[in-house]
Amino acid sequence: MGSLVTVLKEQIKSFYLVRRLSFYEMKSENNNNYLGILWELISPLIQIAVYAFVFGFGIIGSGHGRKPVDHIDYFSWLIAGFCVWYFINQAIIQGSRSVFSRIRMVSKMSFPTSVIPTYVIFAKFYQHLMLLVIVVIMLQFSGHLLSIQFLQIPYYMFASILFLVALSLITSTLSTIIRDVHMLLQAVMRMLLYLSPILWLPDPKNTTITFIMKLNPIYYLVEGYRSALLGDPSWYMLEHLRYTIYFWVVVIILFIIGSKVHIKFRDRFIDFL
Repeated sequence: MGSLVTVLKEQIKSFYLVRRLSFYEMKSENNNNYLGILWELISPLIQIAVYAFVFGFGIIGSGHGRKPVDHIDYFSWLIAGFCVWYFINQAIIQGSRSVFSRIRMVSKMSFPTSVIPTYVIFAKFYQHLMLLVIVVIMLQFSGHLLSIQFLQIPYYMFASILFLVALSLITSTLSTIIRDVHMLLQAVMRMLLYLSPILWLPDPKNTTITFIMKLNPIYYLVEGYRSALLGDPSWYMLEHLRYTIYFWVVVIILFIIGSKVHIKFRDRFIDFL
């Protein structure tokens, strides 16, 4: 538990620095592009258009448009889940390479390496906020007006960030030691796009498949976002209380493991360059 306390103290103490570095990270990523930060919106919107066409009218829709999912038109259902998936996917991939791609610079500074994945994740979070605004506007035009359920969004944002920070403490450390971990993680995230409820939902009658898919914490976050954005009359985190407890248990376990692994190896990170 000592490692966990140390990492938490570093996160809290360096929060102001995390905010400044995350803004710089977001700007520097698009400095050489003519459209600049607009690419953070253009890229996911293109992906949404492709997936909506392929899965809404192509492969599954058979050219006639896909049937509603849980009584919600497929396009609205898709964008409500994809907006958080895009954030999670980008944060996990960039978070895993955050330490080994910056360790040479950080080794010359008095800087807690545990906050490196955090500020990279926050940079992606700011981009997520921009995409979320676009998605909310699109949902208004498709008939899904804002409701009181939207108040759940800050909770799911908080849950997403804590999950990503906890996971990135593990993946960034392992990727620094073994570079192949980052490549493996990229392959896993490509698979998870199709194994998570982003483009499709499992048949509720097939309880085994549904149970296996729900073991993935991303399932909880995606369905929570959908519930909040699409105005589901129930409060997802309360209606699925056992699943909420499971999610937070997983996050705490990841934090404990991530803190221990990170503290154990961070003094030797420079040796793995």
